[in-house]
Amino acid sequence: MFGFKKRAKRVLDKNNIPKHVAIIMDGNGRWAKKRGLPRSVGHSMGAKNLENIVDFAGNMGVKYLTVYAFSTENWKRPKEEVDALMKLLKDYLLDFDNLLGKKDARLRVFGHREELSDEINELIDICEEKSKHKTGISINIALNYGGRLEICQAVKKIAQNVKDGNVNVEDIDEKMISDNLYTYDVPDPDLIIRPSGEYRLSNFLLWQCAYSEFWYSDIFWPDFTTKKFEDAIIDYQLRNRRFGGV
Repeated sequence: MFGFKKRAKRVLDKNNIPKHVAIIMDGNGRWAKKRGLPRSVGHSMGAKNLENIVDFAGNMGVKYLTVYAFSTENWKRPKEEVDALMKLLKDYLLDFDNLLGKKDARLRVFGHREELSDEINELIDICEEKSKHKTGISINIALNYGGRLEICQAVKKIAQNVKDGNVNVEDIDEKMISDNLYTYDVPDPDLIIRPSGEYRLSNFLLWQCAYSEFWYSDIFWPDFTTKKFEDAIIDYQLRNRRFGGV
């Protein structure tokens, strides 16, 4: 009657699924605080939600899903919260066979693992070994990870190779730096998702995000549904990725 046009429903294009999606799983603590619960409950609910997103992403056709689980700066949080996070990680690694073991999914953990306990490092090695032959979605967990530290470590490796006479300074290029990062065998993320209302990278994949698309939401991570994940993919599909071209 007023001449308004009904807005067409946006539809997912299954032929244009991003190969690599990275997620900053933010807002767990605030989710819990809003409900008068301990922050540890928020982290537990966030970990549970990841299970849903992993299944959905794998079925959608995403090949790599990288999640920011614990940053190098997160050690500054109260000891009680850090201990709860490490216990949660340990419990999930112990339950790996039930959570991921039966799925066609490969687990990778990268970050500055030297600061993690021997027990957790051993469990990580066991889980990575169990899943290394899987060919489905690759789940990359950034644990005690910091983008600046990652780049510093890559530079040190290259500098040592120059010092040892294995590399000429003139041969250092972007590929060499990429090849010395934790993500040396993982393509750069096509899409980076950050829920919780924050609009920053927080030291996440600083080198790798050069041409990533970004998608933000005010929803805390425990409430981030598969529908929101699909919305992020659809928005990604509407963008024109020129990579510096016309």
